[in-house]
Amino acid sequence: MVMGGQPILILKEGTTRTRGRDAQSSNILAARAVAEAIRSTLGPRGMDKMLVDSLGDVVITNDGATILKEIDIQHPAAKMIVEVAKTQDEEVGDGTTTAVVLAGELLKKAEELLDQEIHPTVITKGYKLASDKAVEILENSAISVSSEDKEKLKVVASTALTGKGVEYAKDRIAELVVDAVLAVAEKVEGKYKVDVDTIKVEKKTGGSVEDTQLIRGIVIDKEVVHPGMPKRVENARIALIKSELEPKKTETDAEIQITSPEQLKAFLDEEERILKEMVEKIKESGANVVFCQKGIDDLAQHYLAKAGILAVRRVKESDMKKLSRATGAKIVTSIEDLTADDLGKAGLVEERKIAGDEMIFVEDCENPKSITILARGGTEHVVDELERGINDAIRVVQAVVEDEKILPGGGAPEIELSLRLREFASTLSGREQLAAEAFAEAMEIIPKTLAENAGLDPIDAIVDLKAAHERGDKSAGLNVFTGEVVDMVKEGVIEPLRSKVQAIRSATEAAVMILRIDDVIAATTEEKGKEGKGGEEDFETSSDED
Repeated sequence: MVMGGQPILILKEGTTRTRGRDAQSSNILAARAVAEAIRSTLGPRGMDKMLVDSLGDVVITNDGATILKEIDIQHPAAKMIVEVAKTQDEEVGDGTTTAVVLAGELLKKAEELLDQEIHPTVITKGYKLASDKAVEILENSAISVSSEDKEKLKVVASTALTGKGVEYAKDRIAELVVDAVLAVAEKVEGKYKVDVDTIKVEKKTGGSVEDTQLIRGIVIDKEVVHPGMPKRVENARIALIKSELEPKKTETDAEIQITSPEQLKAFLDEEERILKEMVEKIKESGANVVFCQKGIDDLAQHYLAKAGILAVRRVKESDMKKLSRATGAKIVTSIEDLTADDLGKAGLVEERKIAGDEMIFVEDCENPKSITILARGGTEHVVDELERGINDAIRVVQAVVEDEKILPGGGAPEIELSLRLREFASTLSGREQLAAEAFAEAMEIIPKTLAENAGLDPIDAIVDLKAAHERGDKSAGLNVFTGEVVDMVKEGVIEPLRSKVQAIRSATEAAVMILRIDDVIAATTEEKGKEGKGGEEDFETSSDED
């Protein structure tokens, strides 16, 4: 800045500043590049990405959120698009690619409007109006289903699993997912609530995807601590202990000075007595299975084995909570407080060898409020992708069970929105009308991309879809395998209303936020070790901490 012929330095030396149209173009370009990168993964015929990190670890997936999480993105505007996928994943689990592709297309249409000298504030206002109208249209056209309609729920799960590389077993996996969600669903004030954290997905390489099974209880990737312990306990009475089965350590640093062998023997005898008492207390409570969150002393293991008690140590806190929900056991902090009322029940606790590793199965629980899906597959990459598919399917089934509302898939809702939003745009006065029209046009990117990824002509597909919707067929979508326009509900391609609503909302919000930026001030990354120059924070770092 120059005032009265005198330059005034406001920003630190080396700081770069981009303003106005240049800043907007740069941000839009970066965000669109991210959307473009994952666009080819959309739909059942979408392709996979192979991501190799700096250590050489490989991830093969077509899950939008996973791809964007694995890529190290530097540009701050591109990071905002990654946030769209993250939000979609956390809220609904599925539809991450849809949300990102939509955000990219909204920005592309906005850039065309900016070139026509339309102010960003006008565009953002038009986008917000169109987004609210889109959500209203979707909610009015949603189809109601019952939370207990297992067949419909299976179709929803199946749609989420399509294109995840496990097609040949998707019916079986969909059935397991629906059984799992319904098993943990709880009715609150007449509506179902599902806590997806109560469904544990344990993955194990070996066998095939067909070997994936549902365990009405918990599977823990641990082994029995002592070879002398039973490997199988029927009618198990389970104790969950949070503290260690070891002699107590002092809270503060302390030294015990031992000057004679008698003192040492007395010290060791006392330790032994304490451990014996602990095991006696467990025995008295009636427990025959012990899960301990911390360590179990060798001597305590010996006494537990002698008592015929199956024990497992260093169980994760999250698994302890799941065990508590599955068996009805209370997690006890101190062994002194353990009573018969704290114990949980299971029909069977058994150590089994799965793909060369021991795992503990806690099965046949009376009314398990936490259960396990044991995912299997021929290679690590197959199991990882199956786990991602199962998690997506669990989340979409949860959304339908809780909301009882579905929409057709195959690009049907987007084409319907495109047509209805054009009608809505014509009711607006002022330049917002152009923004709402651009929003309507952007919706077509989803069916267009589905067609492109399936090797079909996107223009023909859009024309056929529009014709069907103009005739009033709201469920008409694109069958990517035959290229025909068919009724998606009859075809069994349905998804939760929540998924679409969230995708449109988060895509609009991200696009609006990027459009409102007209000034980018970026500090340079300084070389480490330079004396006297404070702050190595660059623009990307600070945007992460916002």
